[in-house]
Amino acid sequence: MSHKALSSTLIFLFFSSLVLSSPPEDPIKCSSNNTTCTITNSYGAFPDRSICNASQVLYPTTEQELVSVVASATRNKTKMKVATRFSHSIPKLVCPEGQNGLLISTKYLNQVLSIDVEARTMRVESGVTLKQLIGEAARVGLALPYAPYWWGLTIGGLMGTGAHGSTLWGKGSSVHDYVVEIRIVRPSGPQDGYAKVETLNEQNEDLNAAKVSLGVLGVISQITLKLEPLFKRSITYVAKDDSDLGDEVGGFGHAHEFADITWYPSQRKAVYRVDDRVPINTSGNGLYDFLPFRPTPSVALALIRTTEDVQESTNDANGKCISSKTTTNTLLNAAYGITNNGIIFTGYPVIGFQNRLQASGSCLDSLQDGRLSACAWDSRVKGEFFHQTTFSIRLSLVKNFIEDVQKLVQLEPKGLCGLELYNGILMRYVKASSAYLGKQEDALDFDITYYRSKDPMTPRLYEDIIEEIEQLGIFKYGGLPHWGKNRNLAFEGVIKKYLNAQKFFRVKERYDSQGLFSSTWTDQVLGLKDGLTIVKDGCALEGLCICSQDSHCNPSKGYYCRPGKIYKEARVCTHLKSK
Repeated sequence: MSHKALSSTLIFLFFSSLVLSSPPEDPIKCSSNNTTCTITNSYGAFPDRSICNASQVLYPTTEQELVSVVASATRNKTKMKVATRFSHSIPKLVCPEGQNGLLISTKYLNQVLSIDVEARTMRVESGVTLKQLIGEAARVGLALPYAPYWWGLTIGGLMGTGAHGSTLWGKGSSVHDYVVEIRIVRPSGPQDGYAKVETLNEQNEDLNAAKVSLGVLGVISQITLKLEPLFKRSITYVAKDDSDLGDEVGGFGHAHEFADITWYPSQRKAVYRVDDRVPINTSGNGLYDFLPFRPTPSVALALIRTTEDVQESTNDANGKCISSKTTTNTLLNAAYGITNNGIIFTGYPVIGFQNRLQASGSCLDSLQDGRLSACAWDSRVKGEFFHQTTFSIRLSLVKNFIEDVQKLVQLEPKGLCGLELYNGILMRYVKASSAYLGKQEDALDFDITYYRSKDPMTPRLYEDIIEEIEQLGIFKYGGLPHWGKNRNLAFEGVIKKYLNAQKFFRVKERYDSQGLFSSTWTDQVLGLKDGLTIVKDGCALEGLCICSQDSHCNPSKGYYCRPGKIYKEARVCTHLKSK
C-alpha cells in the first residue's frame, strides 16, 4: 500500500469523524447459564495474551447488594475481582484466581448520589464514568480541576490505577488526591456477617492505601470528591524545535497550570500546550474533541492497519516516517480536535469552560446497531493493536533522560517514526502524592504507544530502539510505571520504589487477610510472589522478559539479544543483517 493511501485515509478520517460509533463490547462474556465467564480488556488482549476465566459475574446495583455479594463470597472463601464497564487497563488487574473466581462488575453502580454545592463536594458510586462526573458537576457550577484526557474511565477504575491529568499546581494532577472520603466493602468475619463497609476520610490514614489500591483491598462502593467552582481555560498549541526540550520541561510545567508536551523525536519537534485559567467572563465556548478519540470508520481503520502491517513486514522505515509526518501535520492543522465554538477551529487561543476542555471520547457516544465506525482500538474491527509503555521520571532527572533519547535518534534518525504514528510521546506533569502507591516525587510522565503485531513472534521495526527507551526510563532513571498500562518487564521489582509499601501491605493484611481480592498477577506485581517474568522463546518481543539469550528475540528473522546502543546495561532485540 502506498504512503499516499495512508495520507488519503487520514484526510478521510478528519472529515468523517463526526459519524456515530458502535459501542464498545462488554469485556465480560459468559455462557448462557452464567456458569463460565471470561474477561479481557477493551483492547482484546492482556500483555501475555492469556484469557482470564471466572465461574460467575455479578452486577450489584446498590451498596447493600454489594455487601451481600462480598459476604457470600467470603463465607465460601471464593476469590473475587472487580471489573469496570469499559476495562481500559492493559495489565491483568481484573483477573480472578482460576476457574472458580468471581467477577464483581461496577457497571450498574453508576449513580451520582449527592452534590453539596456549598461544600463543593460530590459523592458518586464507583462505576460512575469520568464523563458523567464532569457533566453533573458542571450542571451545578462545579468542576474537577484535573483529570485524565480520556473520559471512558470509571472513578473507581481510574483511582485504582492512579490515573491523572497534567499539572504541578495545587495538589497535583492525580484524581485520587481530590478524594475526601471512600466507602469500601471488604471481607470480614462472622461477627460482621462476613463483609464490612469501611468509611475512610482524611482523618483516617487508611485512605492513603485505598486511594491507589490495585483492587486488592475490597470493592470501592462510594467516593466523595472535592471540587472547585466551574472556571474557564485558554489553550494554545505551540510547535518548536526539540533541541532545548530538556532545558525547557521543568520551567514550562511550573509556568502553566495545565501544561503538557507532545514530543515527536524523529521529527525533532515538540508541541507545547500553553494552557491556563482565565477569568470566567472571558469570551469563548471552546470544545475539546480529540481526533484520535472520535469514532472512526471501520474501513479507514482497516486501511491504516494494513498499511502499517505492510510497512513493518517490508522494513519500510521511510514509509513510516512519511506517514508519521502526515499524521502529525493533520493533528496540528486541526488543533488536535479543539474547536473555538464546538464546530470549527478558527485560531488560538481556544477559550472555554473546564468541563468542555478537560477530557473527551466521543467514540463512546454510540448507536447500538452495527460496527460501521468505532473507537480506533476496538478489538472487534481491524484497527489499532499496540503496546503502551508509560512511566514517570522525577523532574530532576528528566533532562538527562530526554538527552539519552535524543542520542538514540542521532544514531537512528528513523527509529522513532513508528511512535509518531501514534501521536508521539505525551509528556504530562504529576506531583508527589500522599497515596502509598501513588507518585513518590514530582515527576514528568512519558506515555509511549507503538505497534504490536498480531503474531507474538514477529519483531517490530527498530525493536531495539523502543526497548532501550523502555529500559532507560524504568531502570536507569528509576521511572515509576503507570499501574494501568505497561508490559510485564516494567513491573519487575517496582514495589521497592515505594517508600510506604509496608504501610500498604499492613492495610492489605487487615482488610483482606485471606487474600480473596488478590491474584497471582497482583501478588507478582506487589513483589509477594515470583513469576512476573515469563521466560520463553520470543518473550522479549512482547515485554514478558528482558532478553538474556538470542532465543528470547527471534533469530530466524534476524533479531538477536544485544546490549543497548547508549545504555549498555540494557538488553534488547537488535536486527543484524548477518551474524
